[in-house]
Amino acid sequence: MTKPIEITPDIEPLFGTRDENLHLIEALLKVRIDLRSDALYVAGEPDAIERVEQIFADYEGLRRAGVTLQNGELHGMLKLVLADKAVTLRGLVDSGRQRSAGIRRMVQPRSLNQRQYLESIESSDMVFGIGPAGTGKTYLAVAMAVAALAAKKVSRIILVRPAVEAGERLGFLPGTLQEKVDPYLRPLYDALYDLQEPERIDKMLERNVIEVAPLAFMRGRTLNDAFIIMDEAQNTTGEQMKMFLTRLGNNSKAVITGDITQIDLPNARKSGLIEAIEVLKGVQGVRFNYFEQGDVVRHQLVQRIVCAYDNYTRAQRELPLGMDETAPTVTPDANGRRVQTQ
Repeated sequence: MTKPIEITPDIEPLFGTRDENLHLIEALLKVRIDLRSDALYVAGEPDAIERVEQIFADYEGLRRAGVTLQNGELHGMLKLVLADKAVTLRGLVDSGRQRSAGIRRMVQPRSLNQRQYLESIESSDMVFGIGPAGTGKTYLAVAMAVAALAAKKVSRIILVRPAVEAGERLGFLPGTLQEKVDPYLRPLYDALYDLQEPERIDKMLERNVIEVAPLAFMRGRTLNDAFIIMDEAQNTTGEQMKMFLTRLGNNSKAVITGDITQIDLPNARKSGLIEAIEVLKGVQGVRFNYFEQGDVVRHQLVQRIVCAYDNYTRAQRELPLGMDETAPTVTPDANGRRVQTQ
């Protein structure tokens, strides 16, 4: 079956760079899209064609309502729409608006795992986000915290990181204590300033409505009415992780993010994040969300880099024990295929 879909010049951004969004629709819905001067002709099963029509109608409706979607954002949203018949482009934008009330950026998932992560944060008091760099673990958590503060669901935000690069012994660094720890906490500041006007964030930091601190500063505290985020949790020890998790007070929510493939702890020490995954498995009220290479939302090259490192690590595990450096080594080429080199 083939059916024409009338299009307007303003709808062209929906096609994506080099028609990447149209190619995505073709691949996932198993349709063929032919762009002609008068219309877009879609060939495929009737229900698939109907879904294509719905996507175009939603996009046109959003455009008329003044909603502008950036290409990367739109591409991720289309993946969600195409993966679930119950999800629509308009529905995603509406839920993103509700979730983002009071902040200047719409908090919008770009993959199924990101969507499940946001839903877990909304419904659970303690959530773990585990996965590779660039998957939005920290940014989405900070966005949800800022939105919760704007909606008066909590009265403060507390963002922490283990300053493991200096072993949490920061005395040898120049400057005041705040100047010593700020370099390790910079990614958290970056997310805050991206989500709210810098002047407003600065005022909340001055009044301690938003607190950014190294993990060691959490010891002995009880954190009530707060949205608490621990970033880089793979670099905690078991003792530090237990200390942090037991800080949770009344009307508080905790999100713990980390990447277990980038542990900077000394080899003799086990990551508190890995231990927590084992210890808290099955504990009611604790949710674990895992991210994959396909969830990377940074530059496309980042996704390929993550994939290359995963392939390399997998290949190294397959090497015979005791192999010396002069023996052939298995490494992946640019396409991820295993290549034997001297």
